[in-house]
Amino acid sequence: MPDPWVRWDWIKEHPDLFRQLIGEHILLALMPILLGLAIALPLGIVCVRYPRVYGPTLAATSLLYAIPSIALFVLLIDFTGFRNATVIIPLTIYTQSVLLRNVVDGLRSVPDHVRQAATAMGFSGLRRVIQVDLPIAVPVIMAGLRVATVANISLVSIGALIGVGGLGELFTDGFSRDFKTPLVAGVVLTILLALLADAILVVLQRLLTPWARGRRTA
Repeated sequence: MPDPWVRWDWIKEHPDLFRQLIGEHILLALMPILLGLAIALPLGIVCVRYPRVYGPTLAATSLLYAIPSIALFVLLIDFTGFRNATVIIPLTIYTQSVLLRNVVDGLRSVPDHVRQAATAMGFSGLRRVIQVDLPIAVPVIMAGLRVATVANISLVSIGALIGVGGLGELFTDGFSRDFKTPLVAGVVLTILLALLADAILVVLQRLLTPWARGRRTA
Protein backbone atom coordinates (compact mmCIF):
# COMPACT_ATOMS: atom_id res chain seq x y z
CA MET A 1 0.00 0.00 0.00
CA PRO A 2 1.55 3.37 -1.00
CA ASP A 3 2.26 5.99 1.65
CA PRO A 4 -0.56 8.55 2.07
CA TRP A 5 0.06 12.06 0.75
CA VAL A 6 -0.56 13.51 4.20
CA ARG A 7 0.25 11.85 7.50
CA TRP A 8 -1.77 13.81 10.01
CA ASP A 9 0.02 12.20 12.92
CA TRP A 10 3.32 13.74 11.74
CA ILE A 11 1.69 17.17 11.41
CA LYS A 12 0.20 16.94 14.92
CA GLU A 13 3.59 16.01 16.34
CA HIS A 14 5.38 19.11 14.98
CA PRO A 15 3.40 22.26 15.92
CA ASP A 16 6.52 23.99 17.28
CA LEU A 17 8.36 23.37 14.01
CA PHE A 18 5.53 24.92 12.00
CA ARG A 19 5.37 27.98 14.26
CA GLN A 20 9.13 28.48 13.98
CA LEU A 21 9.21 28.11 10.19
CA ILE A 22 6.17 30.35 9.69
CA GLY A 23 7.80 33.06 11.82
CA GLU A 24 11.04 32.81 9.86
CA HIS A 25 9.13 32.86 6.56
CA ILE A 26 7.18 35.99 7.49
CA LEU A 27 10.37 37.79 8.55
CA LEU A 28 12.23 36.85 5.36
CA ALA A 29 9.30 37.91 3.17
CA LEU A 30 8.35 41.10 5.06
CA MET A 31 11.78 42.69 5.46
CA PRO A 32 12.47 42.94 1.69
CA ILE A 33 9.04 44.55 1.18
CA LEU A 34 9.67 47.20 3.85
CA LEU A 35 13.20 47.88 2.61
CA GLY A 36 12.06 47.83 -1.03
CA LEU A 37 9.29 50.33 -0.31
CA ALA A 38 11.72 52.58 1.58
CA ILE A 39 13.91 52.63 -1.54
CA ALA A 40 11.18 52.75 -4.20
CA LEU A 41 9.24 55.70 -2.75
CA PRO A 42 12.04 58.30 -2.81
CA LEU A 43 13.48 56.83 -6.00
CA GLY A 44 10.05 57.03 -7.66
CA ILE A 45 9.63 60.64 -6.58
CA VAL A 46 13.01 61.47 -8.14
CA CYS A 47 12.05 59.67 -11.36
CA VAL A 48 8.80 61.65 -11.63
CA ARG A 49 10.57 64.92 -10.95
CA TYR A 50 13.38 64.10 -13.42
CA PRO A 51 11.82 61.94 -16.17
CA ARG A 52 15.15 61.27 -17.89
CA VAL A 53 16.26 59.29 -14.84
CA TYR A 54 13.30 56.91 -15.01
CA GLY A 55 14.24 54.97 -18.16
CA PRO A 56 17.77 53.97 -17.09
CA THR A 57 16.64 53.28 -13.53
CA LEU A 58 13.79 51.02 -14.63
CA ALA A 59 16.10 49.24 -17.06
CA ALA A 60 18.59 48.62 -14.25
CA THR A 61 15.93 47.19 -11.91
CA SER A 62 14.57 44.98 -14.72
CA LEU A 63 18.09 43.71 -15.46
CA LEU A 64 18.64 42.83 -11.81
CA TYR A 65 15.27 41.08 -11.72
CA ALA A 66 16.42 38.87 -14.59
CA ILE A 67 19.23 37.38 -12.46
CA PRO A 68 18.18 33.91 -11.21
CA SER A 69 17.50 34.08 -7.50
CA ILE A 70 19.47 30.98 -6.55
CA ALA A 71 22.51 32.32 -8.43
CA LEU A 72 22.30 35.60 -6.52
CA PHE A 73 21.93 33.74 -3.23
CA VAL A 74 25.07 31.71 -3.94
CA LEU A 75 27.06 34.78 -4.98
CA LEU A 76 26.14 36.57 -1.75
CA ILE A 77 27.21 33.71 0.50
CA ASP A 78 30.86 34.84 0.28
CA PHE A 79 29.85 38.24 1.69
CA THR A 80 26.91 37.57 4.01
CA GLY A 81 27.32 33.88 4.85
CA PHE A 82 24.40 31.58 5.58
CA ARG A 83 22.32 34.28 7.21
CA ASN A 84 18.97 35.99 6.63
CA ALA A 85 20.68 38.82 4.74
CA THR A 86 21.59 36.38 1.97
CA VAL A 87 17.88 36.03 1.19
CA ILE A 88 16.68 39.51 2.17
CA ILE A 89 19.10 41.42 -0.10
CA PRO A 90 18.13 39.66 -3.37
CA LEU A 91 14.42 39.87 -2.60
CA THR A 92 14.76 43.58 -1.83
CA ILE A 93 16.40 44.02 -5.23
CA TYR A 94 13.65 42.05 -6.96
CA THR A 95 10.88 44.14 -5.39
CA GLN A 96 12.26 47.26 -7.08
CA SER A 97 11.24 46.02 -10.51
CA VAL A 98 7.60 45.99 -9.39
CA LEU A 99 7.43 48.72 -6.76
CA LEU A 100 9.35 51.41 -8.65
CA ARG A 101 7.10 51.11 -11.69
CA ASN A 102 3.95 51.33 -9.56
CA VAL A 103 5.21 54.26 -7.50
CA VAL A 104 5.98 56.22 -10.67
CA ASP A 105 2.69 55.26 -12.32
CA GLY A 106 0.79 56.15 -9.15
CA LEU A 107 2.40 59.58 -8.84
CA ARG A 108 1.85 60.26 -12.53
CA SER A 109 -1.84 59.39 -12.14
CA VAL A 110 -2.42 62.44 -9.91
CA PRO A 111 -4.47 64.94 -11.99
CA ASP A 112 -2.69 68.16 -12.89
CA HIS A 113 -5.53 70.29 -11.57
CA VAL A 114 -5.12 68.64 -8.14
CA ARG A 115 -1.43 69.50 -8.11
CA GLN A 116 -2.17 73.05 -9.21
CA ALA A 117 -4.82 73.47 -6.53
CA ALA A 118 -2.42 72.18 -3.85
CA THR A 119 0.29 74.57 -5.06
CA ALA A 120 -2.19 77.46 -5.03
CA MET A 121 -3.04 76.59 -1.42
CA GLY A 122 0.63 77.01 -0.49
CA PHE A 123 1.80 73.40 -0.47
CA SER A 124 5.54 73.19 -1.12
CA GLY A 125 6.94 70.51 -3.43
CA LEU A 126 7.77 67.90 -0.77
CA ARG A 127 4.71 68.69 1.35
CA ARG A 128 2.46 68.34 -1.70
CA VAL A 129 4.00 64.99 -2.60
CA ILE A 130 3.52 63.62 0.93
CA GLN A 131 0.07 65.03 1.69
CA VAL A 132 -1.52 65.10 -1.77
CA ASP A 133 0.28 63.03 -4.41
CA LEU A 134 1.12 59.91 -2.38
CA PRO A 135 -2.37 59.49 -0.86
CA ILE A 136 -3.94 59.66 -4.32
CA ALA A 137 -1.31 57.23 -5.64
CA VAL A 138 -1.97 54.68 -2.87
CA PRO A 139 -4.23 52.33 -4.92
CA VAL A 140 -1.63 51.99 -7.71
CA ILE A 141 1.26 51.60 -5.26
CA MET A 142 -0.68 49.03 -3.22
CA ALA A 143 -1.36 47.01 -6.36
CA GLY A 144 2.38 46.66 -6.88
CA LEU A 145 2.92 45.99 -3.20
CA ARG A 146 0.45 43.11 -3.30
CA VAL A 147 2.20 41.54 -6.29
CA ALA A 148 5.65 41.96 -4.71
CA THR A 149 4.48 40.55 -1.36
CA VAL A 150 2.93 37.41 -2.84
CA ALA A 151 6.00 36.89 -5.04
CA ASN A 152 8.33 37.26 -2.06
CA ILE A 153 6.38 34.76 0.03
CA SER A 154 6.91 32.26 -2.79
CA LEU A 155 10.58 33.11 -3.48
CA VAL A 156 11.62 32.91 0.17
CA SER A 157 11.33 29.13 -0.05
CA ILE A 158 14.23 28.98 -2.50
CA GLY A 159 16.51 30.15 0.29
CA ALA A 160 16.12 26.71 1.87
CA LEU A 161 18.62 25.44 -0.69
CA ILE A 162 21.30 27.38 1.22
CA GLY A 163 19.82 26.65 4.63
CA VAL A 164 17.77 29.87 5.00
CA GLY A 165 14.23 29.51 3.77
CA GLY A 166 11.46 29.39 6.37
CA LEU A 167 8.80 27.02 5.08
CA GLY A 168 11.16 26.03 2.27
CA GLU A 169 12.88 23.77 4.78
CA LEU A 170 9.81 21.56 4.64
CA PHE A 171 10.40 21.13 0.91
CA THR A 172 14.05 20.16 1.28
CA ASP A 173 13.17 17.83 4.15
CA GLY A 174 10.42 16.16 2.13
CA PHE A 175 12.60 15.73 -0.96
CA SER A 176 15.59 14.40 0.98
CA ARG A 177 13.47 11.75 2.74
CA ASP A 178 11.03 11.12 -0.13
CA PHE A 179 8.32 12.03 2.38
CA LYS A 180 5.29 13.82 0.90
CA THR A 181 3.73 15.22 4.08
CA PRO A 182 6.25 18.08 4.64
CA LEU A 183 5.94 19.00 0.96
CA VAL A 184 2.16 19.24 1.13
CA ALA A 185 2.28 21.12 4.45
CA GLY A 186 4.83 23.58 3.04
CA VAL A 187 2.77 24.28 -0.08
CA VAL A 188 -0.48 24.74 1.86
CA LEU A 189 1.08 27.02 4.48
CA THR A 190 2.83 29.12 1.82
CA ILE A 191 -0.45 29.60 -0.06
CA LEU A 192 -2.29 30.50 3.15
CA LEU A 193 0.39 33.04 4.06
CA ALA A 194 0.15 34.62 0.61
CA LEU A 195 -3.66 34.85 0.85
CA LEU A 196 -3.49 36.29 4.37
CA ALA A 197 -0.87 38.88 3.39
CA ASP A 198 -2.90 39.93 0.36
CA ALA A 199 -6.05 40.28 2.47
CA ILE A 200 -4.19 42.42 5.02
CA LEU A 201 -2.93 44.72 2.26
CA VAL A 202 -6.45 45.07 0.86
CA VAL A 203 -7.71 46.12 4.30
CA LEU A 204 -4.76 48.49 4.71
CA GLN A 205 -5.52 50.11 1.35
CA ARG A 206 -9.11 50.70 2.40
CA LEU A 207 -7.96 52.29 5.63
CA LEU A 208 -5.56 54.57 3.74
CA THR A 209 -8.18 55.61 1.17
CA PRO A 210 -11.40 56.35 3.11
CA TRP A 211 -12.57 58.65 0.31
CA ALA A 212 -12.66 55.68 -2.05
CA ARG A 213 -15.04 53.83 0.32
CA GLY A 214 -17.30 56.84 0.43
CA ARG A 215 -17.36 57.07 -3.37
CA ARG A 216 -18.26 53.36 -3.71
CA THR A 217 -21.06 53.76 -1.15
CA ALA A 218 -22.44 56.76 -3.01
